[in-house]
Amino acid sequence: MDTENSNAMVKVRSASLDDADAITEIYSHHVLHGIATFEEIAPDVDDMAGRMSKVIERGLPWLVAEKDGKVLGYAYAGPFHLRSAYRFTVEDSIYLAPSAFGRGVGSLLLAELIERCRKAGMIQMMAVIGDSQNMGSISLHRKFGFSDMGIARNIGFKFGKWVDVVYMQLELQSPGIVAQVT
Repeated sequence: MDTENSNAMVKVRSASLDDADAITEIYSHHVLHGIATFEEIAPDVDDMAGRMSKVIERGLPWLVAEKDGKVLGYAYAGPFHLRSAYRFTVEDSIYLAPSAFGRGVGSLLLAELIERCRKAGMIQMMAVIGDSQNMGSISLHRKFGFSDMGIARNIGFKFGKWVDVVYMQLELQSPGIVAQVT
């Protein structure tokens, strides 16, 4: 289901490979100018399209927020780790165009991402946030009920400085008894 904010006319929808150019542009900005991601070389459109395809093929959501046909941001849930024991745990990623900061776009994306992950049968969602000073992302996740799990200090090195990683966790639904998946 798509979500629409009637006040801002921002629509959240499933991403398609047609969105890869806009997604690449947004992510490249963060790679080249920020420390929310520890990637240091911006991927090209083909690489980003490949990343999108892998997430979508796993049955996990990749969303975009758009207004008047312009992509303002994106969010997706990828595997937290690839070992099979983690198959019910996802890691969220949210990136916004600079023009979308502070406008509620991140909230729209995260709300829809959480809902779609619950419907997909995921049990836990992890946030792995680059930079312990990234209060925008930390506050956004707290708003949606994520718990602080800890900080890995000085774990990344980017732009000539050491950077922390903040771990946060949200239980999407009670683990209960999960049927054996073969």
